[in-house]
Amino acid sequence: MTEPFRVEFVPGVTPDKWLRVWAQRLPESPLTAVPVEDAEALTHLRDGTSSMVLLRLPVEREGLHVIPLYEEVPVVVVAKEHVVAAVDEVAVADLAEDVLMQDPSTVPEWAAVAGPEALERSTAMPPMTTKQAISVVATGSGIVVVPLSVARLHHRKDVVHRPVTDVAPSRIGLAWRVDDGDPRIEEFIGIVRGRTERSTRGASGSESSSTVKKPAEQARGPRTSSPAQRATARRGQATGRKGAPRGRGPRRKGR
Repeated sequence: MTEPFRVEFVPGVTPDKWLRVWAQRLPESPLTAVPVEDAEALTHLRDGTSSMVLLRLPVEREGLHVIPLYEEVPVVVVAKEHVVAAVDEVAVADLAEDVLMQDPSTVPEWAAVAGPEALERSTAMPPMTTKQAISVVATGSGIVVVPLSVARLHHRKDVVHRPVTDVAPSRIGLAWRVDDGDPRIEEFIGIVRGRTERSTRGASGSESSSTVKKPAEQARGPRTSSPAQRATARRGQATGRKGAPRGRGPRRKGR
């Protein structure tokens, strides 16, 4: 396989750790990691531009395998002078009168509590990238609710972000096509899941067989006595058959 293995990832996802492991483990197999916008991730995966993609869930899973990986805290990005900047976290209901500078359907929790005017203005907002929306937020004209990693990616000195409660966390997953049989896919899955280079899918079977006792061992039990103890026991058994020696009574405990 001469073509590089292409893995794409959406903003905020940092695959650096996995890429380093790949380079160490498979130096002869080049991997190309490319950042893409959220809207492009599935399109590139389905048309074969990429072999795998790290993206935000949920997604339409038809024809795809998807592994959920981790969750991210949602935060609200506001201008530095906004009242939210003075608190540690904010409830989504407290943002009801702020204009959301993104499609309200992406934050249904906000849409459910938003005031009529704020919802109308948000719905009429022209499409913007996250970077563009945050630049508008910096002027004090509205807010943006994004995963923490995205807020950090687009951080500016004139905005702050705070955790927002009552909003579902963002989930990151790894996706690939069902009909793609490239063996490198399984290699990358193993790296992302933290499997070591020696581990395999069948490792659990070999480990369990090494810990199960054989039937004879289970019936006999472990032999823990020393040779001297076993010899004494045999002498005691022989004495018992012939009768106890005269002049010696039963041995008391503790002596």
